[in-house]
Amino acid sequence: MHVLITGGAGFIGSHLVDLHLKNGDKVHVIDNLSTGARRNLAAHDRNKNLRASFEDIETWNGLREAVAWADRIYHMAAVVGVQRVLDDPIGVLGTNVSGTERLLQAVHRGGWNPSCIIASSSEVYGLNPADQFDEATDLTFKSNSRLRWTYAVTKLLDEFYAMAYHRGYGQNICAVRLFNTIGPRQVGTYGMVVPRFVQQAVSGEPITVYGDGSQSRSFCDVRDTARALDALASTERSFGQIVNVGNDREITIGELAELVKHSAGSKSTIEHVSYEAAYGQEYDDIPRRRPVLDRLRDLTGFEPEWSLEQTIDNLVSLKRNTTRTIDEFVNLQHDPTASHV
Repeated sequence: MHVLITGGAGFIGSHLVDLHLKNGDKVHVIDNLSTGARRNLAAHDRNKNLRASFEDIETWNGLREAVAWADRIYHMAAVVGVQRVLDDPIGVLGTNVSGTERLLQAVHRGGWNPSCIIASSSEVYGLNPADQFDEATDLTFKSNSRLRWTYAVTKLLDEFYAMAYHRGYGQNICAVRLFNTIGPRQVGTYGMVVPRFVQQAVSGEPITVYGDGSQSRSFCDVRDTARALDALASTERSFGQIVNVGNDREITIGELAELVKHSAGSKSTIEHVSYEAAYGQEYDDIPRRRPVLDRLRDLTGFEPEWSLEQTIDNLVSLKRNTTRTIDEFVNLQHDPTASHV
């Protein structure tokens, strides 16, 4: 099978690369490396089944040819992360909307109908106060909502594009609302909470919880997310559907901080920071974000394989090993008796 992954050098995209290369598929990655990284694909440097084009999906002239080659497309390219969204709303609008439209146009004009997964987000549920969200739950935004909701609105528009191209042209498209995916290769640079907590706990720094910590989330390991997306793309009944993807276990951010601290055996203190201090402006946080996964289970039979504790333990171990390797390298560079070849 030929698999095209936009944003394939990113966090989730690179795990889809892992899955499909393991299955023996041929994979073509498109990524402009704005948030993705070449190192996420480094394990496959010598794999002849992987081709990478480090290009911008909004402007790349080779997009139509790449789409025509593909049997399956995962459209994961997006500007992500709270801090990035607040800092660059124009970039968010361009990549998250124009890139999606250009991709779907290329599919339509290519005369070929690959299965296509369009990545949306649980952010589209906005400020709805429900205790859990299914795909029919109302989407609620403030009328005076600031740029904080730029990402959510662009992802909602991507869903409209996906459903319009499915209905208008019969394209094999499924839009997926991803709920707080976590795991290896995710970085805390742009506001992702789990890698930030892990970094702080392992290094012994204060673990900083934004707000009072009572806000809750449902975290899904990226390896489970990749399996779910593969299952949906393989299921004709998913085409024309919007599907929640995640893990329906719920935990507060305060409890998450304690869990990470315990996993790391850390002496870090847990400190609370206001949203304004964290982001430099007022910020509307969502009090709860727990998915109803009935549709995903009905379509695919999917159940997560990774527990939150297993994922956190894995991330702590990876962070410790990375830190140890860096420390050993630094010590070697400063050791006058060492042989530097």
